[in-house]
Amino acid sequence: MRPPTTLQHHFSSILTSFMPTIFLKMPSSSISISISISSSTFLLPLFFFSLVSISPSQILSASVVGDLNNLHPPPDFNTTIIKNCLNIPSLRYCNYSSPLDLIEIFKSTIVSSHLCNESRNPNCVETFPKIDLHSRPKIAPLYLSFTFFWKYCPLTILSISLSNNSLNGGFPSHVLQCSQIQSLDLSHNKLSGDVPVQSLSQLTNISLLNLSYNHFSESKISDSHFFRRFNSSSFLHSGLVPDRRGFKIKVIVFLFGFPMFVILMVGCLGWICLHRPDFLPAVLRRKYKFTPAMLKAATGGFSANNLVGKSEGVDIYRGSVRDGSQVRIEIYRDQVSGEVRRKFTGECEILVQLRHKNIVKVVGWCDNRRLRAIVTEWTDGENVEMWVAGSAPPWKQRLKILMGVLEAMRYLHEQWPHVGYDLRTCSILLSNNRQPLISRFRIGDQISNTRKIYKFGILVMEMVTNKRPRKEFERGEEEFIEWIRMHYPENAHMVFDERMRKTGNTVDQATQGIGLGLMCSDLSRERQPTFDVIPSMMSKLSDLCRVPSSPDYKISHGGKGQGHGRNQSR
Repeated sequence: MRPPTTLQHHFSSILTSFMPTIFLKMPSSSISISISISSSTFLLPLFFFSLVSISPSQILSASVVGDLNNLHPPPDFNTTIIKNCLNIPSLRYCNYSSPLDLIEIFKSTIVSSHLCNESRNPNCVETFPKIDLHSRPKIAPLYLSFTFFWKYCPLTILSISLSNNSLNGGFPSHVLQCSQIQSLDLSHNKLSGDVPVQSLSQLTNISLLNLSYNHFSESKISDSHFFRRFNSSSFLHSGLVPDRRGFKIKVIVFLFGFPMFVILMVGCLGWICLHRPDFLPAVLRRKYKFTPAMLKAATGGFSANNLVGKSEGVDIYRGSVRDGSQVRIEIYRDQVSGEVRRKFTGECEILVQLRHKNIVKVVGWCDNRRLRAIVTEWTDGENVEMWVAGSAPPWKQRLKILMGVLEAMRYLHEQWPHVGYDLRTCSILLSNNRQPLISRFRIGDQISNTRKIYKFGILVMEMVTNKRPRKEFERGEEEFIEWIRMHYPENAHMVFDERMRKTGNTVDQATQGIGLGLMCSDLSRERQPTFDVIPSMMSKLSDLCRVPSSPDYKISHGGKGQGHGRNQSR
């Protein structure tokens, strides 16, 4: 007879070949089917369902699905099942108290036939001794899903191997319905969760169990009498028992690695605290304190591209700190003693407290043996020297700058009298809205008020003349003052900035400004105006800018030299 191509064809061929009653017996499933056709009865192994004429290599997992969908029980299948239970009461489906599900029983015979061949049993017609799906990851999950098969598991199966299939999920408990098995291998999968110890204990015949290389939950299997029947090789790396070698390694790693980790973390934290405290939360940072590493990062490694000014012993950089704000960094690279450094720190602690619209805000300082620095807010505006030289502003704008400087001087005089400051035009910055900002300070140098007023007088005359005493005069400020006195008051206009527009009463106002500057630069205490007088004098000068020129005004101020002389004699 030619090999059938499908189970249906094979089943039909057998039925037509036997006219009498056919009694079919399937040893592998312990099912006998009797199909009544005539009065006679023949016995034939039921494994015509197993496609004995088709080689195992021709059977694919897809065919079992197709057969389950296409094949149906014979008309008298129920009668056959009843007879089988009478003849062999131990059959698994005979022991169910609920009504039999004939469809499930029939489907289990189809799965049995396919699975027997897939497991490479030598004679599926006679017996079905083992389920061997080792390293069959494509079909193993499929057969595990046929719960009806495991419900009516053939009594002849003694060995089940589902190893090395990368099975996921929990323990496949329905496999344990084959309670007669002697061997179960679930090793080398990815099974997890709890192992059903109670259900496993019911496998009284089992002598070989392998649950190794899975991810089961740890369990005290030593407390179970069932697990004592097997040695530790059955549970290697299964998760059921602690991995003593791995545990020892973890202990060693913890005992040595954790202290090293703590030391490393403490070292890193210490380095951050000492060198980059800006990485710490704000509550842990020391306010106003900068380190050389922070300044180096802010200036791009003290890049020449960020160097905006340089003088003897002082480098001025533009930088960007960690919060994104722009700052001006004055770096002093001279080597100083510890006493000087302590004095510098004390001065900086005062500077960060200064708050005035005409004083640049000091945001911090750096005090290091190799580097000292003061960090202030960055202003995009130029300094007064550059502004006067480049823009040639009118007298009214120059006077506004002087008024702002004077306000800052009064604030410092009243609130911080021991704080000195630099009033050179190159040290006074301009904000975006043209407000003057005193940017350089000296503390504790015992700078007298007389000297501070003297510096303000030099600033006033520099603003009128656009001259640089230290650069353009051989004897500096002394020669600069003498040059102005030579022309004041009759020829005062000869010292004015040539580019300054001389309209209206500008000449008279600027001349009075020169007079005020000469009075302030007179170091005689009897002749130099005090801090109480200068603001009112500047206010009167500012008011004159709003008064148009008139003959009366010019006449009343005709004797400027005498007025100045009276002030000198005071």
